[in-house]
Formats: sequence, C-alpha cells, structure tokens
Amino acid sequence: MSKPAPPAYVPAHDLLRDKTVLITAAAGAGIGFATAKRCAEEGARLFVSDIHEKRLDEAAKELETISQHPVGRRICNVREDEDVRALVATAIEEMGQIDVVINNAGLGGEVPVVDMTDDQWTSVLDITLNSVFRMTRAVLPHMIEQKGGVIVNNASVLGWRAQVGQAHYAAAKAGVMAFTRCSALEAAPHGIRINAVSPSIAIHPFLKKTTPEALLAKLESEEAFGRGAECWEVANVMVFLASDYASYMTGEVVSVSSQRA
Repeated sequence: MSKPAPPAYVPAHDLLRDKTVLITAAAGAGIGFATAKRCAEEGARLFVSDIHEKRLDEAAKELETISQHPVGRRICNVREDEDVRALVATAIEEMGQIDVVINNAGLGGEVPVVDMTDDQWTSVLDITLNSVFRMTRAVLPHMIEQKGGVIVNNASVLGWRAQVGQAHYAAAKAGVMAFTRCSALEAAPHGIRINAVSPSIAIHPFLKKTTPEALLAKLESEEAFGRGAECWEVANVMVFLASDYASYMTGEVVSVSSQRA
C-alpha cells in the first residue's frame, strides 16, 4: 500500500500583514524555514537567525524573493545569552519593533539513558529548552514596553508521550510546554500571548538523512493519515497562533498531530 499524498499547499490569507517576526533556527529545510516562508507569504517582515552562516544567507535570500522585502539576519548560538540578547537588539534596531518571536531551535538524537553522557543530556536541554527561556527573557522587556506581542514555541508530542532513546529530548520538550504555560501567565497582563505547537512527525530532508528508513516508515505508519506532516502543515498552525485569529489563546500547547497525543 502506497503512502498517501500530502494535501495541496494552502494559499496565503495575509494573516501577518505588517507584522514583524523574529525566527530562530530558520535556515535549512525543516520546520523553521517552512515557518519563515509561510510568514513571508502571509505578509510579515522577517528577521531570521541560525548558527549556520552559509545556510542562513541562502535562506534569507530565498525569503527576500518570496516577500519582496529585505530580510534581516544574524548568526546566533542560542546557548549563549550574549548572542541571544544581541540578536534581539539587532532585530529591534533593524525592524523598529518585534511583534512575534518564533522559538524553533532544538536538538534531537537517540540514545538509551544507560548510555547517555552528561554532554548529550546537557546539549539537548540547553539548545531545546534553555534557548526558549533565553529568547523569551530577552524579548519580554521590549514587548512589555510596547504593550503587546506574541511568542510561539516549538514543542513536541514527546513532551506527553514516551519513546525509547528520547529521554533527553522528551524532557526538554515537556519543559518547553511547562515554560510556555507559566511564562504566558506572567506575560498576559501586558497584552502578550505565549503558546506552543506540539508536532508528532514532520518530514524533511535532514530527518530522512538522520533517521533509519525502517524507523521513519514505522513512525509514519502509526499516523492516522498514514504519513508524516509536511513542514508547512506545522508552520500553518504556528502562523495561526502568531496571528490575531488566536487573540484569546495563551498558555496553550496545540498538538499538530494525526495520532493520539
């Protein structure tokens, strides 16, 4: 039985017209770039960051072609608070303000707990969870001053469910969910919304390269639609949460999944 085809790409509806959006880990071919592309198509002005300079420049140039506007960019190591604060400051300086931050940086890997090193544990938590804290802490004073803003975090269904070899990643993503809920309550009085998406499996070239084919096929077969999500299907939900259509949502974690979460 062949794998079902994905649906047709959804046309844009100007959901982010005149919004300024800062996205971390926006280069490459995964959810980050798909989200940046959707934001550009929805009328946003973009500032993107990544740790890979060449890939970031290539992504920014492609986004400029789509948006017909300059796209700001800056290299950022989300493990370094100085880098994060410089990223936020530069984005504000170049764009005037930041309306939306999308925290997409993350690091995975598969290793049993008994074999996991301190460095493997720490690296995954630092990039996947601590980066969300650093970015949120850095941008909140600006959003508080302007009396509004939106933060969208990228979590995972593994924050709810167990999977062998994913203890570090699941712990980090569960932390993203908890941080989203708590920080949202603190931000709400200032007119700031903080939510998260929780994807199951989104297919992109890097995932295919780093995941055994048999495991990928098994994970896709467990999805209700018999396929993994396209990255743009996850991006669509991020765009919704960033838009005014989600004006009454905060502290929520939205599962972007076709399987039981």
